Amino acid sequence: MPASLIAIVLLAALLHAGWNLLVRSGGDRALDALLVAVSASAVSAVAVAFLPAPARASWPYVAASAAIHAVYFGLLAEAYREGDFGPSYTIMRGTAPLLVAAAAAAGAGPDPLSPRTALGALTIAAGVLGMALLARRPGALPRRALAFALANAGVIAAYTLVDGAGVRRSGHAVAYTGWVFVLDAVPLVALAAATRGRAVLAHARRSWRRGLAGGLFTLGAYALVLWAMTRAPVAGVAALRETSVVFGTALATWRLREPFGAGRIAAAAVVALGVALLGR
Repeated sequence: MPASLIAIVLLAALLHAGWNLLVRSGGDRALDALLVAVSASAVSAVAVAFLPAPARASWPYVAASAAIHAVYFGLLAEAYREGDFGPSYTIMRGTAPLLVAAAAAAGAGPDPLSPRTALGALTIAAGVLGMALLARRPGALPRRALAFALANAGVIAAYTLVDGAGVRRSGHAVAYTGWVFVLDAVPLVALAAATRGRAVLAHARRSWRRGLAGGLFTLGAYALVLWAMTRAPVAGVAALRETSVVFGTALATWRLREPFGAGRIAAAAVVALGVALLGR
């Protein structure tokens, strides 16, 4: 993978860690996740008005991805409500590339899995998971939080495979991303309105800046990743994106005072090794 492409995906990883930290540090994580999704949807609705429509062959993928993303935001909020940001985030992001690589090895992904991509992806995933497990402290990741995180890893793998195939059929990675985000907020808003009522509007008035920042971060991060998937193997890009865990762990240590520790330092080195393998 070219160094320039690696740098772009690493930037996306940093943006991704940033918006997840915003959700985790808020008072109502379910509504914060909703605000992020709605903000990304609103910005996307403006953007797609000035962009060409994705090719017709990609629209089933847009619809499927939007539905999967709605599930993702819901599980994300539950994982952060039940456990610490660091372990929950690392389990979600570290398990997903293993599932994507396994799908590629089984022929279910849009690309064949080369030995070099497999080695880099597995090394990154090992470091990411090690970052969670080696530095885990009592009570940081209760069973319910672990269950939500693992379930969301499967959801992440699903939308990664769907979007990896869909964006290549779209003819325009940014337009494809925009339409996914326009649509995925619809079921989330409907569910929140039915279950939380006026609390949704009250929270939006208080925290709209947090939601807008998170929406811009997630939109930018995902557009960069999908663009990268049109130029490199999906499994490799998916694994490289999960270096966001290194950024997330550092941010959680800085902002949330979650421990870093020697175990996470060693795991971060393993992640760096995996990045180097992908870039060879």
